[in-house]
Amino acid sequence: MATASRSPFSALKNAGKPKGGVSPSSQSRALNAIAKMFGLAGSDPVKVFVSSVIYGFEPFRSAARTAVETLRHEPIMAEDFGASARSPQVACLQGLRDADLVILALGDAYGPVQSGSGLSATHEEYREARGKKPVIAFVQQGITPEPAQADFISEVQGWEGGLFRGSFADPASFQASVTRALHDYELATAVAPVDLAEMRARAEALLPPAERNGGYNSGPMLFVALAGGPHQKVLRPVQIEASDLHTFLHQAGLFGDAPIFDGAKGVKREIRGGAFVLEQDSGARFQIDEDGSILLGLPLRDPATSEDRFGGFPALVEEVVQHQIGVALSFAGVALERVDPTQRLLQVAIASRIDGGDYLGWKTRAEAASGSGSSVVHMGQSDARVAVVINQARPALRLNTSALVEDILVPLRRQWKSR
Repeated sequence: MATASRSPFSALKNAGKPKGGVSPSSQSRALNAIAKMFGLAGSDPVKVFVSSVIYGFEPFRSAARTAVETLRHEPIMAEDFGASARSPQVACLQGLRDADLVILALGDAYGPVQSGSGLSATHEEYREARGKKPVIAFVQQGITPEPAQADFISEVQGWEGGLFRGSFADPASFQASVTRALHDYELATAVAPVDLAEMRARAEALLPPAERNGGYNSGPMLFVALAGGPHQKVLRPVQIEASDLHTFLHQAGLFGDAPIFDGAKGVKREIRGGAFVLEQDSGARFQIDEDGSILLGLPLRDPATSEDRFGGFPALVEEVVQHQIGVALSFAGVALERVDPTQRLLQVAIASRIDGGDYLGWKTRAEAASGSGSSVVHMGQSDARVAVVINQARPALRLNTSALVEDILVPLRRQWKSR
């Protein structure tokens, strides 16, 4: 690949004097000043590999290039590869490996099948990137995909390893979607000028008083609290009491992409201490306040068993904990998008703790099936639980969900097994 290295603002530095008499250096200084506000100054441009069929898709690829270059990042595209002794697909795969991020655009055409793999070039690129690079995938609306492309789209939509999936209708909407996705990626990988320690303290303060053994009728509970920064009000008192907000959160909690409530049971909703609260008798709970701070409580009962018992011993099931952490983060992201669509809250502190089950062991389902794993019943009082607290840029709730889940799950598991 023959692309030159450049700084985020080299396009301005190398351009001629723009209209209006503003010098390139003045514009560059202004952009760097803005970047410093968000901790981005001096960072290298993001190398973005654009993966799609080429023929018949040129307007969309051009739109992706424009989006990448508008944000002063570096597009890596097959059209730009010079003459090489390597095959075009080997060159493309190497370009992908050199990239920081992959934009995957899927239309109706699958593309020519490559000898050896039996996959299209785009499909090979996706398989190469999956699990190794952040992949932002977009599927064209209103199309009838070829059979092989339909299978490919299903594969992409079925993978939950950190993909953010969007849609587009035409080149203009595709450019807008890619621009926003790249902006979110920038925020997710940058450090904003906020008081991280203050955010962590607020997140921990949201967690309820610890209950060790049997404090909840539903059994053990996972609590996840999020505090946003910079600290500010995102909802006025009248907005926290608005029926349309209540209805949206209620319906999303029951029937959304990340439901937190049992759809067969009723949900109580009320204003409690200045916060809006949704709650079920099972213990499932959601609350949000005027600062956009969120608390979720989710039961950790295993739906695969009646009493969460393996081999006669009660245990927390790792897969259940992992799933519920993901549900909590996804629903929190939905709620934040509703109350703060312009992203005044750039960062989040996330505090997590398991309560009401200190007597339980910890097992994976595989360990349960083999009779191994932690099945010790802790009858006495154990040390007070310490919340797992992490700081992240807010877009990571959507773009890096699986990594966030791991960053919470692993310390919880380590803490539980070290008792």
